[in-house]
Amino acid sequence: MANTTDPINGPCILGIDAAWTAHNPSGVALVQRKAEGWQCLALAPSYDAFIGLASGQHWDPKIKASGSRPDPAALLQATQQLGGEEVSCIAVDMPLATTPITSRRAADTAIASRFGPRGCAVHSPSSERPGPIADQLRADFAALGYRLHTTAVPTPFPALIEVYPHVALLALLERNYRVPYKVSRSLQYWKAESLTPAERIERLLIEFRAIRTGLEAHISGIPEFIPEPSEVKTLASLKPIEDMLDALICAWMGIEHLEGRTAGLGDESAAIWIPASLIA
Repeated sequence: MANTTDPINGPCILGIDAAWTAHNPSGVALVQRKAEGWQCLALAPSYDAFIGLASGQHWDPKIKASGSRPDPAALLQATQQLGGEEVSCIAVDMPLATTPITSRRAADTAIASRFGPRGCAVHSPSSERPGPIADQLRADFAALGYRLHTTAVPTPFPALIEVYPHVALLALLERNYRVPYKVSRSLQYWKAESLTPAERIERLLIEFRAIRTGLEAHISGIPEFIPEPSEVKTLASLKPIEDMLDALICAWMGIEHLEGRTAGLGDESAAIWIPASLIA
């Protein structure tokens, strides 16, 4: 675990918006506790881009982010280079369990039961999606010392946790219903209004900025990565921005978990960690 007594460089948190398939990119965010509070050290739209940041290779927004399988050892090596401290918590937006995932879990049912009425039900995992990717990620991080936190007897840090950005945003932004910021669902969000693609882009960017503002209350140094409406040519070009926002939300949830402000819904094999304020 990182040296939490260091007044300058404290523990690091890694947030991962993990894709359920290898061909889609995954957003990654690294934050670290400094003397003045939590600070964003790195933000990237893919595993490869994040690892590249550690060697000084800044990612080009004009180049499409590439998908790949996660390499936990390479990710942790990159965080060590970027932060100079070990990672205390890895927060991942993807189904994770101590046993192979083949179908809907108690954690998924618990989230759907409590937050479905607020538009925040979850997709059911299967043996194909995320299947082996999730199982391997959990096993690889466990081999590196990051055990999955579930509702079983509390496990010490460093930790690997599963989080769910949609539910996290209810607390972060103090919303009563799911935040409409997913690019792929923009047509459904405002279907009754028959918005043009340009109008949907503008609506999404409003939500993106609201999320960023909410995160900035907890994390400083977040880079300027949200474009102006005039700079966006297609809805698809906003997906990397969404992925990086999700990674930052995961990182914030990692902070909350490290500081004891989360609650786990699920069982001894899998838990989705949410802000404790939502069930107080």
